[in-house]
Amino acid sequence: MKPFDPSAYRRILFFTGAGMSAESGVPTYRGKGGIWKEYDFEEFACQCAFERTPEKVLRFHELRRRSVLDCHPHDGHRVIASIPGAVVVTQNIDGMHQRAGSGEVIELHGSLWRLRCKQCRTITEDMGKEYQSLRCTSCGNWLRPDITWFGDMLDETVMQKAAEAISSCDLFISIGTSGTVWPAAGFPDLARKAGAFCIEINPEPSGSTRYNLVIRESAGSTLPRLFGTIDTAE
Repeated sequence: MKPFDPSAYRRILFFTGAGMSAESGVPTYRGKGGIWKEYDFEEFACQCAFERTPEKVLRFHELRRRSVLDCHPHDGHRVIASIPGAVVVTQNIDGMHQRAGSGEVIELHGSLWRLRCKQCRTITEDMGKEYQSLRCTSCGNWLRPDITWFGDMLDETVMQKAAEAISSCDLFISIGTSGTVWPAAGFPDLARKAGAFCIEINPEPSGSTRYNLVIRESAGSTLPRLFGTIDTAE
């Protein structure tokens, strides 16, 4: 195989999962040491729990927000943000890509930094360790984190946007995702069918074999090497 040359590609898409954020110290959810090993998602991360005890669920998510804000984007995040026109499709809800400076980020599972009102159908940006308000200022209903919880359906509009972006890329780089949870597990095939060169960056075996190049290293060390050095000053 010829040496990989990223300058040969014009439509670069990064698909990132929990492993990308874990490098920054963000707790994972399902994996080793994940928070669902310690907490019961049926108490804190599903619609039924929210309907039973909304304030308890919201306070739990404030704890998650605090833990995330104590972490910072790593060199891999910053490299991605430095690539003009790069698109990010992420399974992560922590906003690390945006904090690093990425402009186009498609969040498959929502965001810790948004709340939505079921009654008013409004979505509010809310960045901080504590929520500005737990209730909708218009109708008074409890605001729900704009996150895809256990048992929720994925947002069809967001999934369609992701599929369109993947179908139009010429370089698809998957980082830190198991590649086994559908429908996201089908993204590499979608990219390959569109003619994209597909790379997997993951220190752990993912179970997927649908890549042209597999790199068993961390994103923080691999991406600067592939795309060049960056200014890592905070």
